[in-house]
Amino acid sequence: MLRPEERERFARQLVLEGVGEAGQERLKAARVLIVGAGGLGSAVAFYLAAAGVGTLGIVDFDTVSLSNLNRQILHTTADLGRPKTESAAERLTALNPMLRVVPYPEALIPERAAELAAAYDVVVECSDNFETKFLVNEACVRAGTPLVWASVLAWEGQMSVVIPGKGPCYRCLFPPSIRLDKVPTAREVGILGAVAGTFGALEAVEAVKLLLGIGRPLVGRLLVWDGLRSTFDEVAF
Repeated sequence: MLRPEERERFARQLVLEGVGEAGQERLKAARVLIVGAGGLGSAVAFYLAAAGVGTLGIVDFDTVSLSNLNRQILHTTADLGRPKTESAAERLTALNPMLRVVPYPEALIPERAAELAAAYDVVVECSDNFETKFLVNEACVRAGTPLVWASVLAWEGQMSVVIPGKGPCYRCLFPPSIRLDKVPTAREVGILGAVAGTFGALEAVEAVKLLLGIGRPLVGRLLVWDGLRSTFDEVAF
């Protein structure tokens, strides 16, 4: 049952169609794993914490550097050199003291990815490399855990949702025959912080929908945004 302060904190959500008190209690009991506490992960974590998700696991082996701060809004200049999971936990619990943050300051390996995917209700993939995305996708498919993923670069982004057994996965979209080693990186072509924030927010929306069992998730659909042209496109796959 929600406490009075929870009803006040989440008052604007409680009146939403598809949420209500029962939905808010579902969010409170939910466990979401966020892989990556960078640009995407920052927005995802903030919005899921603000929405009242009860437990957030955060996986990131890196420390905060100055070049992160144009987009990784979980961290500040005072956090330089700190583990990202540490500064993330501090910032998120300051926003929502009722939140439980479980930090995983480690690089994912297959065995660990499988273990974590099985322990959470939804996984949100926020890394910046294909190796991690393929690893997390495989772990979620094997565990039967829904996955929300996104990729951003320069002024553009794309995202989709995987529900194992109910639609295609990340590997279906990018099979081994596709060459991905020539795709440029943010270090080479840059990225606008607000682009990462936009897709992190969209990932949070999809995660909440999955947790509540409402709406139409982005399963079998790739959402593509061009920030310079201000266009959204949807591609079925």
